[in-house]
Amino acid sequence: MTPAGWIERNQLWTRLNTAVEHHPEDLSTPITVVDLDAFEANAADLVRRAGGVPIRVASKSLRVPDLITRALALPGFSGVLAYTLREALWLHEHGVSDDIVVAYPSVDRGALRRIGADPAAARAITLMVDDPAHLDLADAHRSPEVTLRVALDIDAGLRFAGQHLGPKRSPLFEADAVMALARTVVGRAGFRLAGVMTYEGQVAGVPDDVPGQRARSRVVRQVKQASLAQLAQRRQELNSRLSSLVSLEFWNAGGSGSVKATAADGAVTELAAGSGLLVPGLFDHYRSFDPLPAAFFGLRVSRRPSDSVVTVHGGGLVASGTPGPDRAPQPWAPPGLSLTGLEGAGEVQTPLTGHPAEVLRIGDLVWFRHAKSGELFEHTTTAHLVRGDRIVDSVPTYRGAGQAF
Repeated sequence: MTPAGWIERNQLWTRLNTAVEHHPEDLSTPITVVDLDAFEANAADLVRRAGGVPIRVASKSLRVPDLITRALALPGFSGVLAYTLREALWLHEHGVSDDIVVAYPSVDRGALRRIGADPAAARAITLMVDDPAHLDLADAHRSPEVTLRVALDIDAGLRFAGQHLGPKRSPLFEADAVMALARTVVGRAGFRLAGVMTYEGQVAGVPDDVPGQRARSRVVRQVKQASLAQLAQRRQELNSRLSSLVSLEFWNAGGSGSVKATAADGAVTELAAGSGLLVPGLFDHYRSFDPLPAAFFGLRVSRRPSDSVVTVHGGGLVASGTPGPDRAPQPWAPPGLSLTGLEGAGEVQTPLTGHPAEVLRIGDLVWFRHAKSGELFEHTTTAHLVRGDRIVDSVPTYRGAGQAF
């Protein structure tokens, strides 16, 4: 860490502590905060990199209705990319957006029944499909007077030498298979083919400039370049063939880690981003951008087992994905603290080592960063919004609104 980094994180520690101290209520931990200045700076950087291509807000990476609304109010952002149909219905019912694409196929019969009986919701929400079975399930719960909007989720992984690199999402890869499903949608009463998604997770979601991993980072950058080159050709072919069948409203692609590169693809009409607004730990080491961490959670020191160790209450907010050290929360401020190799981040207590342990007292706050964006807010009912050293608003998370999607 550079000397400037040490200074910035110590200043953050002081600033967030001051914000909590001046709050009129005693806040229970984990105290989740969002730095609005960093959030807005990150939003501006995403828009700059998008170069005029609109950005759809990925709600999975926020999970706080107020933050989704704030992002949508900024120039350059338009529409929501939801992660469940029930969530999309809730956002629509609460007036958050009337342009929502569900990023994953829904097999939730109750939610399908709701949208299938609600013409207004059906006009506002686009379902994702990659198999005729998704159409069958939706059709079984659709009223005759309702037309459902759907989009095709097309695999955007890198294929070479019989191998596949990228998220294991859609079975649609070959152009003929894409066109077969597209023709099925177009020819089926009660459905409208509105758009396409090609999410290149192996480009957007993998850090490529990790300290101490120069060789691996070089390979990751080569994979990204090969992926983008292959995708550009595939999208051009697919766009040409699909346009002869239907006039698509949107072609969604990309993510926070690939905004600039994906925006340069002429087939893409909109991008998706969410993690780049809050910047979790997994988004620290990208060569393409240098964002600001904006989301933190605070835990109080509850024990001092020795002069060189402090224990905070709680802390086991481990991210989803392949288990490993990169999924653990990072003790961030004050700088210099580390999880222990034996206990890590625990559900009830988390021991920390490092020189700040010598001066931290029982009751002091330690601020952490979650490894993934959005998942942090599944653990709390309230997000506290900070400007400078003051909490300017406290807003409900999805959980605080009584929702668990």
